[in-house]
This record gives sequence, structure tokens and C-alpha cells, in this order.
Amino acid sequence: MLKSLFNWKVLLNLVVAIGVFVGLVWLTFRWLEYHTNHGQEIPVPNIVNKSVQEAIKILDDSGLEYEVDSFKYDPKYRPFQVLQVYPAPGSRVKDGRAIQLKVNPRTWARVEVPDVINKYSGLAFQRLEQVGLKVGDTLFEPSIQKDAVLRILFKGAPVKPKTKLPRFSVVDVVIGSGPMRNIAIPNVVGLTVKEARAVIARSMFEVGLVEHEDGSKDESDIIYYQDPASGDVRDQGMQIDLWASKKTPAELSAKIEQLNSVYRMKVDTGLPPIEYHEIPAHQEPVYEAPANIPAPAPKKETPKPAETKTEVPKTTTAKPGTSTTDTKPKSTNNTTTSNNKTATTAQKPAEKPKAKKVVVE
Repeated sequence: MLKSLFNWKVLLNLVVAIGVFVGLVWLTFRWLEYHTNHGQEIPVPNIVNKSVQEAIKILDDSGLEYEVDSFKYDPKYRPFQVLQVYPAPGSRVKDGRAIQLKVNPRTWARVEVPDVINKYSGLAFQRLEQVGLKVGDTLFEPSIQKDAVLRILFKGAPVKPKTKLPRFSVVDVVIGSGPMRNIAIPNVVGLTVKEARAVIARSMFEVGLVEHEDGSKDESDIIYYQDPASGDVRDQGMQIDLWASKKTPAELSAKIEQLNSVYRMKVDTGLPPIEYHEIPAHQEPVYEAPANIPAPAPKKETPKPAETKTEVPKTTTAKPGTSTTDTKPKSTNNTTTSNNKTATTAQKPAEKPKAKKVVVE
């Protein structure tokens, strides 16, 4: 067994195989050295803070490739100034190695206009500032969308959402101020549907129902009736209904009369006009006391005590049947006067009789 292994033929094959393997390894490393230029390295030149044009020229002379990448704009550096280099300056690289350059751009990167159309103005201003745009003038335009953004203007021209503008650009915002009041309805009878749409839009109204007589959707049909009627006043944004046909309005007089009976209110002019009388302002009303209310009672007076006088006795001859001191008050015989004053005296409190003079005989 061992003797067969040491046969000269076996040993020869083994030596040949080892020689072939070593040769292949040597050829592989030689090919790699030739292909990669082993031992031929080029130092990376220092091109930081140079302009991108100068840096490219230096790399071309050194036999190095380059890749330029726009760095974030920094206003502290010059436009197109090389800020970073990879690999770092002084490093040794192979011939043809690509060097990455980070260059300061000329200005800020462009930003997209956000979609803030028909959005509330306060939210729109916040979104514009977040993306890096500044709001200049705020313009107001009559619209039913009050406090909503209608358009965005850049240098006087409207821009659409997602339009790219330079960062920190100044834009003007058009905001709705609310609908206009009492606008006259335009007359679109006799126009085509397409022309009527344009006239209604210019008058700040909207097209409502469009009824075609033949059921088609032909925009070339002639308008023969509209509601509201021309000359009426409405607020901005109100809808105008249209009736269209291929016939002329003169040929559809019966249809127009039928529509008038439905959409036109007839006013009865036979009723007398309503008269309005103005009342003077700040006029104080005058009140009169009714006749059946009694007059207020007079104030009570406190009777003063009667003075007692002592007179010289006189001899008087009294007639029979008469009394010297008459204590009864005199009564008037005027019956008419007492009847008229019955209500008044009934309300007055009874007065105390006055003291009489006493004569001592």
C-alpha cells in the first residue's frame, strides 16, 4: 500500500498539480496588481474652500474622477465653494478613484408652494411660513368664501400648488371678503349655454339647473328663459337656472308663459297703497283726569281754641218761645247747590263744629 504511494508516477502527478496551483495563484496576484495599479497611488489634493471650477481642474490634472453634490446652502460661504472632500485631503487613492465634493449651492433650494387654496387664511399663512415662503401683501376680493385663500400671487402672477419657488420668496395672498350684496342679474336670454355660463361667471353668480328642451347637453342651445329674471338683484354666488332649446325664444312663447305662471309672482295693483304716518320722536303723552274721579281732599286745619270773653251782663227781654243760645247751625235753603255738591261733600271728612261764644247773663 505504502509502496504504491511512492511510485514515481504518483509523485510526478502530485508535483505537477502543486506547480499548476502555485502558478495560478501567482498569475492571479499579478493580474490584480496590473489591474488595480498596485503600488501606484495618488495623494488627494487639498481643494477645500476653493471654487468648484478650480477643484475640478486640479482633479483632472491629477487623474482623479469627481462627483459633485450640492450641500445645504450656508450664507456664510461663497456660492459654489467646496466645503468638504471625501476621501480627506492627503489620503492616497488609486488612479481614477472618484472624489466626492460637497459644494455650497448658489442660493437656497427651491421649495414647493403648499396647497392652501380654499383653506382658512390663518392656517394658510402658517403653512407658507413653514415651507420657507414669506407673505407680502394681503388682498381682499368679494367672494362667498369669506376668510378663505382664493389665489397665491408671485410677482403679480398666480401660481398653482406644488409650483417650486426660491426659498424665502415673497408671495401675495388673495382672501375672500364675503359676498357682494344686491347685484343685478344679467340678461342671458338669446345667448348660447356656453356664452351664458361665461356671462354669469363674470357677474359673480353661479349656473344652477340647465334644462334642455330635447334632453340633450348641447352647449350651443339657445337660452329662452332664466330664473331669476334679468334686472332683479341678488347676492353674489346665487344660482341662476336656465332653460335652453334649439328654437328661438319667439317660437317658445307658450312655454315662456307657462314658466312665467310658475316663477313670476303677479302683483295685484288694485289694492290701495299702504300709508305710513310718522310719529314725532320724544313726545311725552298728555294724560287727562277722568271726570268721575273726585278731587283730592283739602288739608285739615287744626282749629284754634276759642277765646272766652266775659262781657258785662245786660238785661235782655227774651221773647217767649225763643232761646237765647242757638246751638244749631244755619242751613241753606238752596236745594240745587246741595244736590250738585253731594258727591264732593260725601268724600270730605266731617269738620268739628267751631266753639260758640257763651254769653253769661
